[in-house]
Amino acid sequence: MKRTFRSLATTTAVLTLLLIAWGGIVRATGSGDGCPDWPTCFGRWIPRAEYHTLIEYTHRLLAFLAGVASLALAAVGGWSLIKRGPVERLTAWLAVALLPLFIVQALIGGWIIHSGENPSVVTLHFAVAFIVLGLVVVIAARTRLGTGAGGDRSYARLTLITAGATYALLLVGTYVRAENAGLAFREWPLMGQSLMPDLSLPGAVAMFAHRMLAIVVVALVAWTMIRARTMTPRSPLLVRLSTAALILLILQVLVGGANVLTELATWARASHVAISALIWATVVALTVAARVEPSGDRSPDRETAPETEDVKPPTMGDTIRAYVALTKPRIIVLLLIITVPAMVLAAGTIPSLALILVTLIGGTLAAGAANAMNMYLDRDIDQVMRRTRQRPLPKHKIEPEAALRFGFVLAAIAYAFLAITVNVLAAALALSAIAFYVFVYTMWLKRSTDQNIVIGGAAGAVPVLVGWAAVTGSVAMPAIVLFSVVFLWTPPHFWALALRMRDDYAAAGVPMMPVVRGDDETRRQIFLYSLVLFGVTLLLIPIASMGPVYTATAVVLGGVFVYRCLQLWREPTDDQAWRVFKFSLLYLAGLFVAVALDALV
Repeated sequence: MKRTFRSLATTTAVLTLLLIAWGGIVRATGSGDGCPDWPTCFGRWIPRAEYHTLIEYTHRLLAFLAGVASLALAAVGGWSLIKRGPVERLTAWLAVALLPLFIVQALIGGWIIHSGENPSVVTLHFAVAFIVLGLVVVIAARTRLGTGAGGDRSYARLTLITAGATYALLLVGTYVRAENAGLAFREWPLMGQSLMPDLSLPGAVAMFAHRMLAIVVVALVAWTMIRARTMTPRSPLLVRLSTAALILLILQVLVGGANVLTELATWARASHVAISALIWATVVALTVAARVEPSGDRSPDRETAPETEDVKPPTMGDTIRAYVALTKPRIIVLLLIITVPAMVLAAGTIPSLALILVTLIGGTLAAGAANAMNMYLDRDIDQVMRRTRQRPLPKHKIEPEAALRFGFVLAAIAYAFLAITVNVLAAALALSAIAFYVFVYTMWLKRSTDQNIVIGGAAGAVPVLVGWAAVTGSVAMPAIVLFSVVFLWTPPHFWALALRMRDDYAAAGVPMMPVVRGDDETRRQIFLYSLVLFGVTLLLIPIASMGPVYTATAVVLGGVFVYRCLQLWREPTDDQAWRVFKFSLLYLAGLFVAVALDALV
């Protein structure tokens, strides 16, 4: 009986998924009145061979099959309750509760026909459909995973919150479709140049709520994925489910954009509903798995850390300093140095001090968020490397989960602050830099390829785009050249440091260039990148009509940097590498100061 129940649960889940997805096709094609009566179709049980009629009737057929499967599942569950069978008691009760829900869902489907597809009734129909789907997934997951309580409690709470937010997103999205408000904002991903667009437009309130909830859900799912990948013991199932949910959400965001750009093409609308059902099923399965899968937060070497007597509790000042250290303030200063000159060049003069101030504050919050999440993810590496052992997490000054939560809160504040005080494009660019630094560089590239810093350096170059967008509300070719300058500057800058820290990176298992390809190849790459960088800095002269101040600075500083990199290649010493590293900081700062001065004179 247990095996039969498991098979029925899986079958019912698949049929319910198909039913909701096909319901999206019905709405997208306008086939809701393909059968104007219910339960028959034009008074017949066998429908006419017409396009809209067949689409609507297929939906009813899927509803019938899913209803039969639900009835069978409820029957087996009820039998198990009566006979005290092998099906776990709560799971059996959930199966019994499924049947009345399905009946209510079918009745609401008939109500839609008789109400002339009233938006509120359509929303209620989908709301109950997602409850049915969630319940079926819970039953199927419990039959396959068991009903123990071995999961991490804080992670289980996080997944439950994520499921609640996802359900709210689905309901609002359903209402947007029912109200035909998909084109309330004809810009994507923007809604004008403000976080608070004109809400007096028809359907604007619902679409605005939908997009804001989408941001929240993406952040929560990203949080669950990061936690799943860094817990010990690590559950492969939690990693797979959380990663799948995030990928589906990103795909859903792109399909949402396609809805706007194609002006609600049929395929885009139908795909949006189908993917939403997959997201909901995945998030619900993750919530169930989080309660039973053995997992826990990773605190490297906490058990083996030397015990000390009379350890004083941290003061408020200690805690504040630890959280500030999480943001890597010295790195933030460099990012801000390249932001202001980009703003000056974009404006052709000094922008208003208020705009500069709010842009720098928002940029600081965004960079701090990315760095805090980076420290959370890299705390095992930081524990090993001499250069990073004094950071807050290796020293256990802050709990890992608190550090991750701090990073997400800073990211949310940064986005909202920039969107309100600057514009949505600048906020979106800052958010993209956080996502790229955390997910692409830290979680993927850093531990997998010696080209990690080459590709990952793009995140550090985004501040120039943010500065330009803050002034102009757009991104132009000069901004892209400045972005390329920072992007190409990052590898020789960082590899020069890596030459001195090669033993640390080797001990931590990080495949930096000197560890994987050796010092000689690293020095050669540093020199080659310096040549390319020098050439790109000169491209700004014709593209942005730069004058003699920038031209002279780019030639002199660029020539010195290339010469120093050539010296490093010819004289392979750690001291020479350190000199290149220090000069690279002066080089970038000097170059961008010249950008600002040239624009002013």
